[in-house]
Amino acid sequence: MKQQITFRQYRAMDLFLFSALLCVCETLITLSATRWFTGEPYTLSITPAVTAIVMVRWGGFAAIPAVLGAFVFCLVSGATLPQYIIYCVGNLASLVLTQVLCRDGWKRLHENVLFTLLYGLLTALAMQLGRFLLALVMGNSLRLCIGFITTDTLSVLFAVLIVWITRRLDGVLEEQRHYLKRVQEEMEREKAQSHGWEP
Repeated sequence: MKQQITFRQYRAMDLFLFSALLCVCETLITLSATRWFTGEPYTLSITPAVTAIVMVRWGGFAAIPAVLGAFVFCLVSGATLPQYIIYCVGNLASLVLTQVLCRDGWKRLHENVLFTLLYGLLTALAMQLGRFLLALVMGNSLRLCIGFITTDTLSVLFAVLIVWITRRLDGVLEEQRHYLKRVQEEMEREKAQSHGWEP
């Protein structure tokens, strides 16, 4: 008999897959920016997008991609220790949106497309604002701090686009306890219908 995985195992595997995808993509994007497109004033990161998705699926566990994405970016780009702190800690500001998603608030993402776009936008902007404020507190110039926002506009657009796309994919932008319960109920209903237990 096939052994079923536990909820914690499922969550661990899900977080691992998203983290692995994030690391690979972030590495490739950062390498291309630092080696082939060095003259471009803008940066691109999928960290806000992945964080936004994981936040819907697992709530506070979104801290993992938020920090991991920043760490990979800093590692590949050869950042200094203060930059590691600014990016890794600053990205955690996006977790304020868990309050919006709690108590089934995430369902509004499927009910209202504008709310979905706003959610993707706010996730990216919260990260930028967190980095901006932290850099300011650490004594950096205002011009340098503003750069954490102005140079990352492509990441904002990317986050909005990806969140909008995943909204249309079944189960991706869905709280996972709800998703698993829904799938289980659908399987039981289909099983009952196949045996003629339900009309």
